[in-house]
Amino acid sequence: MKILVTGATGFLGNEIINESLKNNFEVIASSRNEAKAKSFDWYDSVTYIPFDLNEAQTTTADLFHYFLSPDKLIHLSWEGLPNYNEPFHFERNLFSNYHFLKNIISNGMKDVTITGTCFEYGMQNGCLKESMPADPKNPYAIAKDTLRRMLESMNKGNTFHLKWIRLFYMYGKGQSDKSLFTQMEKAVGNKDTEFKMSGGEQVRDFLPLKEMVGNIIKIALKDSNVGIINCCSGKPQKVKDFVTDYFQSKGKDMKLILGHYPYPDYEPMEFWGDTNKLNSIIS
Repeated sequence: MKILVTGATGFLGNEIINESLKNNFEVIASSRNEAKAKSFDWYDSVTYIPFDLNEAQTTTADLFHYFLSPDKLIHLSWEGLPNYNEPFHFERNLFSNYHFLKNIISNGMKDVTITGTCFEYGMQNGCLKESMPADPKNPYAIAKDTLRRMLESMNKGNTFHLKWIRLFYMYGKGQSDKSLFTQMEKAVGNKDTEFKMSGGEQVRDFLPLKEMVGNIIKIALKDSNVGIINCCSGKPQKVKDFVTDYFQSKGKDMKLILGHYPYPDYEPMEFWGDTNKLNSIIS
C-alpha cells in the first residue's frame, strides 16, 4: 500500500506518517519545506517529495505520476491555521487546494481522504450529524466547505473514492502554541499556580491525537465513497471540566482564572459530534 501524505510536517501529518510506517505502508511525504522535514525522525523512512500547493494553479506537471502513483492520498495541507477569520483561506487556500486535487485526481488518483472541520456546521448547537446542512460562518470553514462541494461536483460519476473527515477538537503533544492543550502543558512545566482561561462553560468534543490519527487511517483504508464523516469522541464536555481533569491528572492544584479571555466568536456555545457513522466505518 502506497500512501501520499500532504502537510507532512504539520501536527497531524507527523503522527499520520508515524502511524502509517508502523502499519508497514509505503509512505510518500510532501510539504513545502524539506529542511524542516529533515528534522523529523521519519524522514529517512519515507520518500519525501517537496511541493508548494500555491504552484498547483500554474504547474503543467502530472501530479499523480510526480508523486509516484500512490494508491491513496491523505490530504492534510492547509496554510495559516489557527487564524480562522482571515480571508486568505478563500482567496488563496481554496484555489491552491482545488487545483492540486483536480490535477492529481484527473491524472489517476482514485482514493482521496481530506480533512475538513467541524466549523463547517457553523453556529449550530447540540449534537452535529453528517446529514445536517453545512452552514459555515468563518473564512476557514467557508473555504473548506466550498472545496468539499467542488470535489463532490467533480465526482458526480463516482470516479474516485472521496472521504471528507470533519475534525473536532484533537489534542496532544506538538500542538500549536496557541492551543489550549499546549497552554496547559506550559503551565505545568512552569509550575504555575494559576491558569487564565475563558469562562469555560462552552461544551466541546475532545479526542486525543492518537485516537484521531487511528480513526483517520482506518477511514482512509476504506475502499469506498464514504463522503462526509465526523471524527470525534461523541462525548460533550465543558471546557473547564476538560482543563480541571488535565491538571488533576498531573497532580496540580491549579486555580482557574475563569473569564479572563472572551468566548470565541467563530463557534457556537455547545456542540459535539455524532459518532454513528464513524463507528460503523472503523469497527
